[in-house]
Parts: sequence; structure tokens; C-alpha cells
Amino acid sequence: MAGAELFGTSCCQQRRRRRRGVSLGVRVAVLFLIYLCGVGGGGGGFISLSSAARLSGVSRQKLEVHKHLKRLNKPPIKTIQSPDGDIIDCIPVSHQPAFDHPFLKDHKIQMRPSYHPEGLYDENKVSEGTKQSRANPITQLWHMNGRCPEETIPVRRTKQDDVLRASSVKRYGKKKHRSIPKPRSTDPDLVNQSGHQHAIAYVEGDKYYGAKATINVWEPKIQQANEFSLSQLWILGGSFGEDLNSIEAGWQVSPDLYGDNNTRLFTYWTSDAYQATGCYNLLCSGFIQINSEIAMGASISPVSAFRNSQYDISILVWKDPKEGNWWMQFGSDYVLGYWPSFLFSYLADSASMIEWGGEVVNSEPDGKHTSTQMGSGHFPEEGFGKSSYFRNVQVVDSSNNLKAPKGLGTFTEQSNCYDVQTGSNGDWGHYFYFGGPGRNPNCP
Repeated sequence: MAGAELFGTSCCQQRRRRRRGVSLGVRVAVLFLIYLCGVGGGGGGFISLSSAARLSGVSRQKLEVHKHLKRLNKPPIKTIQSPDGDIIDCIPVSHQPAFDHPFLKDHKIQMRPSYHPEGLYDENKVSEGTKQSRANPITQLWHMNGRCPEETIPVRRTKQDDVLRASSVKRYGKKKHRSIPKPRSTDPDLVNQSGHQHAIAYVEGDKYYGAKATINVWEPKIQQANEFSLSQLWILGGSFGEDLNSIEAGWQVSPDLYGDNNTRLFTYWTSDAYQATGCYNLLCSGFIQINSEIAMGASISPVSAFRNSQYDISILVWKDPKEGNWWMQFGSDYVLGYWPSFLFSYLADSASMIEWGGEVVNSEPDGKHTSTQMGSGHFPEEGFGKSSYFRNVQVVDSSNNLKAPKGLGTFTEQSNCYDVQTGSNGDWGHYFYFGGPGRNPNCP
């Protein structure tokens, strides 16, 4: 009897276990299907295999975005909320994205350049907070709510939406291939193919070791979110083929990159004509920032107004003759950091061309020219207070001296849409007005 009871108990337990196992399996399966239907937004009924495949694609993309954000957004020691919605993270200098580069793992940070084009390097040019005297401080909006401590750098936090607006995670923070202005190339096929239009001044035919300009700051209107408008200088080396080296700096309005229409300080670099290398600001390993006060990609304020107050920013990029790195200075006070020379092939030696001016993306919405503005959105002949300008345009020569550019040329693909006019005088040295409204009766 005891054996029968034992056997009976054992059978019951086994049946109960099986029932529990089945019911648990069913519950898991049902919950999984409900979850899939909920995520897919179908709201009732079973999910199809194609939908499941799509969902797995979405999950993969989210995972990829999450991993990319983790790489870009280093743990901050302080966070500042900017009035424009940006979050500025104060990151220790040695933890910035540049040091993810395998060649920079043991890099000794150069906290100051050896030489400056305006003479032997002056220690006061490196930002030291209150030690500096500033007649006209350059402001970024986030400064209203705080500053980063010394030995940190301010980094604009990348949000998930920023990455999702890009065509892919891999292309986030990168310009499109063939977006460089190529003077003397007025082949209409090239103009339409690249989708980028320019109004620039340039010099070539010598070895250049840097460039400087003071750039009028505006907030041009952008027609489509996938277009942008910028004003910048280009330091170029190599041919206009697949091996072009470029260092770029200026201001831009780019809804796709930043999610708004604010005018923002930016830098860019590439060593292979915008294919695999380089990026905007600090969105990849490359530029090494040393300055705690200016954030790449952050909003510039105030901006110029038509027939009203005019504002401008000075940008200097030069090659340190001792270390060989390319340095950037913003205004008269802020030495921001440098691009290590090993990033480049041609620019490891010198630049063969310098360009200054404006660029827009013309996506030809509705088959017509875009109405995205360049500069102020007004043509050069309208002059000061109405048209945008570059003034005190200079190059750095082989002796590390700032000089007036010789043989300044101009280039624009369609002068009816955006144009450029040069001049020179005592106060402004070499200067030019540039820009335009884009679509107009003469630019259909």
C-alpha cells in the first residue's frame, strides 16, 4: 500500500509538474506575442513573420544607436542645461572622444602650441578663466547657466534623436561625399550631382600653413530639414579626388545635425574626401580639445540682424612648426585645441589651397532651387548691415607669419542664386561680401 501511495503521489507530482511546465510555457508564449503586437503597434491579432523581422531590425538599430551614444557621451563631472535645450557635459580632458583612436591611446596631450602666427606663443592666449581680459566676450548660450571647471572640456551631449535623424549610425556627424567647392569647375552635372552650392574666395599655388578670417554671424533660413547653410574656412591638401585632406571651421545652421535652426560653432576634418574618415566637432576620434570654455556645436549668441547690429567671430587655424599639429583659435582669447598631424597625409606637410565662404545644400525641393539662404540671405552688392561678410582674410606662410593672400580668386556655381564680391581697404584688409536668397526670379 505504501508503495502504491508512493507511486500515486509520484505520478500526481509528475502530472502537476507537467501541467505547471505547460502553463508556464503557454504564458511565456502568449506574453511574448502580446509584447510583439504591442511593440509593433498592431493592437490585436498575431504578428506576421515580416513584422517580426522588422521589429528585430528596429531592435538592432536601437542597440546600435545606444552603443554609439555610449561611445560619444563620456561620463561627466558636471552637467549644464543650456537655454536652447542642449545639455553640456564637462568631461575630463583626458577622457574626450579623441582618445578612443588607437593611435592616441598613449598620446601626451599638448596643452599649448609651441608657436603662434602672431609671434612667439603667449601663455595668456590659452583660456584661464578669470585671468583673461576680454573687451568683447564671445558668448555661447549655455554660458548663461554655468561654466565647466578647469581641466575639463565642454561637450554637447548627443541625444538619441540626433543619431536617428542621420541616414545611418555610421554616417551620423559626417558630410556627404563631394561637398567641397572646386573652383573653375562649372560643369552643371557636377553642380547638380553634389547638391552643394558655394560662394567663396580662395588662394592656391603656394604652400600654406594656416588661415584666418573674421566672419559675420547670421541665422539663415533653411527650407528643408535635410539642408544646411554655413560660413567657414577650408584648409585643403591634395587633389579633389578620393584623397582630399580638409580642415574646416566656422558657423552653421543644420536642422538635421542639431535638431533646430540655431547658428552654431563647428569644425570638420577629413583625410579621404568625406568618405570614411573625419566628422563634425567631437563626434569621432580626431580633434583634441584643451579649452574649458567653448563647446563645439554649441549655439553662438547674439547673431546679426538686417540693418541692425552686426556680430562677427574670428577663426584662426595654423600648423605648429615644432610639433606639426594643426591648431584652432576662436576669437582673440580661446585656443580650442588641435588636430594631430598623423590624421592627414598631405596636410601632414602643408596645405595647397585655402578657401573662405559660404556653402548650402540644395536638395531641389519640388524640382526647383531651394530657398535656403546663404549668409544673410542677401546678395553682396547690398553691402554692410545687409549682406554677410568675411573680413581681414589672411594666410599663414612658411615662416609662420600672417600675410595678406596673394591672387585672391572667387568662385560660385550659380551667381544668380548666391554670389561673392571681393575688396580691400585699410581697416578690413582683404574682405568679401557673399551669399544670397537661393530661389528667386533669376534662380528658378
